[in-house]
Amino acid sequence: MKYSTQNRVAGLSQNEDHIDVASPRNDEVINEKQLIAEAAAGFETEKELGPWEAVKAYPQAIGWALVMALCVIMEGYDTSLLGNFYAYPAFQIKFGEFVGVSDSTPSGYQLTAAWQSGLGQSTNVGGFCGVLITGWLASHYGQRFVIMWSLVFVEAFVFLQFFAPNLIVLTIGEFLLGIPWATLATCSISYASEVLPPSIRTYLTSYTNMCFIIGQLISAGVLKGFSGHTSQWAYRIPFAIQWVWPVILIPLVYIAPESPWHLVRMGRLDEAMKSLERLKSKTATNVSTANTLATIIHTDSYEERNKIGSSYLDCFKGPELRRSEIACMTFASQAFIGIQFAYSSTYFFQSIGVGTEISYDLNLGGTCMGLFACFVNWFLIMPYVGRRTIFLWGVAGLTTCLLLIGILNVWTDRKSVALAQAVLCLIWTFIFEATVGQLGWSYPAEISSTRLRQKTICVARNFTEICNITAGILQQYMMNPTAWNVKGYVGFVWGSTGILLFIWSYFRLPEVWNRPFEELDILFNQKVSARNFAKTNVDIMEENSETLG
Repeated sequence: MKYSTQNRVAGLSQNEDHIDVASPRNDEVINEKQLIAEAAAGFETEKELGPWEAVKAYPQAIGWALVMALCVIMEGYDTSLLGNFYAYPAFQIKFGEFVGVSDSTPSGYQLTAAWQSGLGQSTNVGGFCGVLITGWLASHYGQRFVIMWSLVFVEAFVFLQFFAPNLIVLTIGEFLLGIPWATLATCSISYASEVLPPSIRTYLTSYTNMCFIIGQLISAGVLKGFSGHTSQWAYRIPFAIQWVWPVILIPLVYIAPESPWHLVRMGRLDEAMKSLERLKSKTATNVSTANTLATIIHTDSYEERNKIGSSYLDCFKGPELRRSEIACMTFASQAFIGIQFAYSSTYFFQSIGVGTEISYDLNLGGTCMGLFACFVNWFLIMPYVGRRTIFLWGVAGLTTCLLLIGILNVWTDRKSVALAQAVLCLIWTFIFEATVGQLGWSYPAEISSTRLRQKTICVARNFTEICNITAGILQQYMMNPTAWNVKGYVGFVWGSTGILLFIWSYFRLPEVWNRPFEELDILFNQKVSARNFAKTNVDIMEENSETLG
């Protein structure tokens, strides 16, 4: 049962230096001034808690956020696997049509552009369907419950991939797998944002992107290892590897603490207190669990008083419309900046004349560079530079790389130019993973109101799925030698959308660095412009001194 703010307040009783959690049926009502004072102390602690202090105070929270994000490794693995299978000799021979041996089709076989599009986008279509139900399920049952059962379904649906006798069955398998994968991706970043303090929130939500890269790295290594084989096991074994992850993760997710924000919204305050205790180090004297719980209640109360609802329709009302726009655009930025092009990099390398072995070496090297870029961002960029600045410079760098790839295509008859295009692809990967790739995950998790977070992330994910489906279909037709075969000129297409993304980001993307959730609520309610977010000071208690009244 979900209780109103007054019920939740009634569920708290003050006992000396901490808040005791009682049943919501208890008639004892907390001293509201005391709760406001504790919330104020909690907000002050959040603002003063630096990244290193937060790591020492919340090691368990970091550990559980890392566990939840590990679920995304499978989606990164399969997304990269399938996109690069199109250039895989064993896969081409099994599922493709004979088109003749050439530099761009060394095996002599090729999947048609229509099948590449259908197979590649079936996962996105499944993801779209999965996200629609994820927002409702997570709001009612919590992220932990939804993640655990999604892993169970992944384990079952991999059988369709492994035993697929034809493209139809394989497409059905990809569609069904897209449902739990989308659920895992949206719930993991929502969970991380709710169990961590502001100073390290971006690191752990962007870690989801790192897990994507780890999945791609595993995929690249597996593909490289089997690229010389032509039997059915060359593509079946890579599919079978996906069975390993759920077996490891399901027990860990089962024992993980639930998000305290979800528990507060459901009126389960005693469980919220226990969850917060499990997330905090027992030796952390600079952090009070009672104060943290008070900040959660205070923020939820503020949003309730400002009539922030909890349905999908509420994501498009008032200030929430602007927040949903930002979540959608940052999440979908990967599609606008050419991620479909990057996911099929091996296929692109072959289309411009780079050999099969070298193509897979470049793919593996590029993925390693992407993983290294994540650490560069974590330790050398994010501690010192605002999120908006990182995003803007990232989009500018990525767009430049894409336009250069298109310009170089004028000299594609020269092998050195083809290698130069391949190097630009690697540079693109490094810049993407150090900037837009990570922030595209963290922005949707931080920008939404707490009551609508899961649904806003789901809306953003579905907008991204639509963009990825459109971009994926275009990418397959542009690169397929039996279709448009534009080769490196594809850089002009994604470079153009990159320019549009930069313009939007400059005028619409706000700075969220080290802002508590309630500060963001106030800034959006006051309609502060994106370029003024960073320099606008907010006093939460002054703005909302009677939240619980």
